[in-house]
Amino acid sequence: MNPFDYIRPATISEAVAAAAVPGSAYLAAGTNLVDLMKGGIVRPTRLIDVSGLPGLDQIEPLPDGGLRIGARVRNSDLAYTPLVNQRFPAVAEALLSGASAQLRNAATVGGNLLQRTRCAYFYDAASACNKRAPGAGCDAHRGENRLHAVLGWSESCIATHPSDFCVPLTALDAVVEIEGSTGRREVALEDFHQLPGATPERESALAPGELIVAVRLPGAATRFAAHARYIKLRERTSYAFAVVSAAACLRIENGIIAEARLALGGVAAKPWRAKEAEALLAGVRPDRDSYRRAAEAALAEARPSGENAFKIELARRIVVRALKSAAAGTPERVAALPGSPFATHAGGAS
Repeated sequence: MNPFDYIRPATISEAVAAAAVPGSAYLAAGTNLVDLMKGGIVRPTRLIDVSGLPGLDQIEPLPDGGLRIGARVRNSDLAYTPLVNQRFPAVAEALLSGASAQLRNAATVGGNLLQRTRCAYFYDAASACNKRAPGAGCDAHRGENRLHAVLGWSESCIATHPSDFCVPLTALDAVVEIEGSTGRREVALEDFHQLPGATPERESALAPGELIVAVRLPGAATRFAAHARYIKLRERTSYAFAVVSAAACLRIENGIIAEARLALGGVAAKPWRAKEAEALLAGVRPDRDSYRRAAEAALAEARPSGENAFKIELARRIVVRALKSAAAGTPERVAALPGSPFATHAGGAS
């Protein structure tokens, strides 16, 4: 590991000023960053420790029924907050389906948004990777790529974003609050993560030195609370990243879908909002034919990036499963296997 300076600022403004120096990186729990540093994948020359900054560890109810979540809030604390389970159950289900309990107890909301892809070629310093070294090429194109992107990929990069948490956040129109040298600004989470294009090294809307301070869920998203699910398919029902996943949130009135929200994970370099599918679901009965039409629309632009054509049909089926589960109603308790298509009954934490 390279030598680096360690700075522990007392305020957000001090942190942002310190991070303006090239080579700086923010450190909170470090569940992803420290691994990358150990492997020589990233080599910051100074770490700005934001784990003690005041005001970033609060979960605050908003007047409109929404929620403001500080960037330092731990994933486990958020998942077990009663207001999250009551108002945004798909968010809690996604959080509990990710990583292990030990990691959830350490990992933060801001860090979850900024975690890097788990593409094996990104993690291998001997492999060509345009994310790690722009212009180097992409060995994933010629290598083991069955779990790579089927939407939004480019010749420069076919990696996927690994977050579970970000998938329902995207579906529910969450907003990211960002602090920088020019003040505070907001970015819709749907626009926060970037598709690779010709610049895969640029993964988010953050400018150098900017700091995520909070994520905000709007009160309007609470109208989906009675019919909201997150379904995740992984290669083993353990602490694995999604092969594909889907967050489905429905508002059903008089037996008709009045409004729908749908986002997919594991299929692109960002959580993928399926607005065409949402439009098809509005005004129809919740049945398998409707779900299948929505699934076809959600994956209409999908194409294999390698040996992964199976992911397209798999994603369609997970969309159907997520919509069916959402229409059946949000469970009173989090499923015994959170986010899993194999969870057939409620259990676990309430």
